[in-house]
Amino acid sequence: MSAAPVRLLVVGAGQRGTWYSRLAVRTGRAEIVAVAEADPARRAAFASEFGIPAELTFAGWEQLEHGTRLAEAAIVATQDAMHEGPAVLLAGQGYHLLLEKPMAPEEGAARRIAAAVTEAGVIAAVCHVLRYTPYTAALKELLDAGRIGRLVSMQHLEPVGWWHQAHSFVRGNWRSAAVSSPMLLAKACHDIDWLLYLAGEPVRRVSSFGGLAHFRADQRPEGAGDRCLDCAIEPECPYSAPKLYFPLAKAPQERAAGEPVGWPLSVVTAEGTPQSVREALEHGQYGRCVYACDNDVVDHQVVSMELAGGGTVSLTMTAFTPLEHRKTRLFGTHGFIDGDGHALRVVDFRTGADETIDVAAPRPGDHSDGDANLVAAFVGAVAANDGGLLRSDVHTSLAGHLVVWAAEKARLDGTVEAL
Repeated sequence: MSAAPVRLLVVGAGQRGTWYSRLAVRTGRAEIVAVAEADPARRAAFASEFGIPAELTFAGWEQLEHGTRLAEAAIVATQDAMHEGPAVLLAGQGYHLLLEKPMAPEEGAARRIAAAVTEAGVIAAVCHVLRYTPYTAALKELLDAGRIGRLVSMQHLEPVGWWHQAHSFVRGNWRSAAVSSPMLLAKACHDIDWLLYLAGEPVRRVSSFGGLAHFRADQRPEGAGDRCLDCAIEPECPYSAPKLYFPLAKAPQERAAGEPVGWPLSVVTAEGTPQSVREALEHGQYGRCVYACDNDVVDHQVVSMELAGGGTVSLTMTAFTPLEHRKTRLFGTHGFIDGDGHALRVVDFRTGADETIDVAAPRPGDHSDGDANLVAAFVGAVAANDGGLLRSDVHTSLAGHLVVWAAEKARLDGTVEAL
């Protein structure tokens, strides 16, 4: 394994691209050497944080087309619809790829990315970070050891959270399926991938139901304004932007030197000050009434899957919850597991034993260490030139994405789709 640090190019210096870059540097085995980012303020801030010289900062990935390879690997963390171009180009230039999920909003683009990776022979992983948590490792070990016999069915809840739905999927960048992707792909391709990882077998058939129940004009309360700052009923509204963002703001003297503006406020304003938050809510997309936005993605959806071996899986994704860790029940021939993201209750039908295994305290900001573990695994795989050190590749991710697209077709057409 090489002792030299793995050099990384970053395409897309937004919230996820910056976070993965910080985690890569924290491993002590990687350095960020170049960045391509269209937004000049983000580009400048990223270059300053990671000490990138001007000649290695680019206004777009297209500027990399005719240059020499700048690094061993690249992090591609642009918006969903902008993954294909840089991923295909960089794979062809010999970069190993860490690609933010989803691979792409539509099947053709995802297949082209997978084909480019195969042709180039590079290591590539999609950021399905749930595979890399200690909780997942403990759960997979229980299943593989046969603690509940043969796995027959799974029941899984993705609790999006009422304010997270309003932030990301009503006011935010993932509000429109045409602009980004269907919500099942943007939010829950994580979950489909994770469930298939636990099951260890592919999906045979899928059906789905759901829609946009609440965040639409005909649900708008009487007296609601177009913006939260001008709304007479804002104090009683559970989706109030001021109630969400102002408590997170800090005056410049209150923020420690080098302290970053955290999510979700970092998406609203780079400065994170009370004044910048007020200006953003007065003029930007995050100050809009949730009943007067241009959103069209679902706020609730159920997916039913039949596995190749006859087992069944149900997934519920809903906005109308607290923002918590996923909750999963696994039903086996000899036992039962109930998990909440950090503890696993295991019931053995043979002995009657009822055991609770505490895995780790949940840390939502890092997907319970999944982000850090994924990035460390990717850096290690690149350093060793061994993709087998990763828990999935682009072809595994593509298989999960195909389930998502089949579920969306089933939801829209009222069908049961075969894969």
